[in-house]
Amino acid sequence: MHRNDIGTVEILLVEDNPGDVRLTKEGLKGSRIPHHITVVGDGVEAMAYLKREDDYRDAPRPDIILLDLNLPRKDGREVLAEIKGNPDLRRIPVIVLTSSKAEQDIINAYDLHANCYIRKPINLNEFTQMLQNFEQFWMAMVTLPVD
Repeated sequence: MHRNDIGTVEILLVEDNPGDVRLTKEGLKGSRIPHHITVVGDGVEAMAYLKREDDYRDAPRPDIILLDLNLPRKDGREVLAEIKGNPDLRRIPVIVLTSSKAEQDIINAYDLHANCYIRKPINLNEFTQMLQNFEQFWMAMVTLPVD
C-alpha cells in the first residue's frame, strides 16, 4: 500500500533556525500532498518526540524526518545515530537538510544511514525549488512504510 494514498504525511522538522522553519513551512504550504509539519528545535526535543516522552505522549509517528545537523543540546549526528540504532524508529526516512558542505559530514551522515543528504540553498528561489523537488520525490513518488 502506498503510504501517501491513505492520509496525511506526517513530517518532523528538526531545525533550530526560525528563518529556515518559516521557509520550509511556506515552501510546502502549496503542496498537493496533504501533510502536517511538527517542528522541534533541538536534538533532545526530537528524541523525546520520537519516543513519545513528556509532552509528546500522543505525538503522531512521523513518516519523514527533516534533520538539521547543527542543533543545540544534542546535534543532528547524534540524533541520526540514535534513530537508526533504534529498531522502532530506524525505518523512518531521515533526510539531512543542512547548510554544511563539509565532505566529512556527508560521509558521516550516510555512514549513520541517512536516507538522503541535502544542502540548504542560500537563495530563496533555490530553497523553494528544493522543497518542490522534496515534495515531488519524497511525498509523491516514494512509498513510505506504514507503521
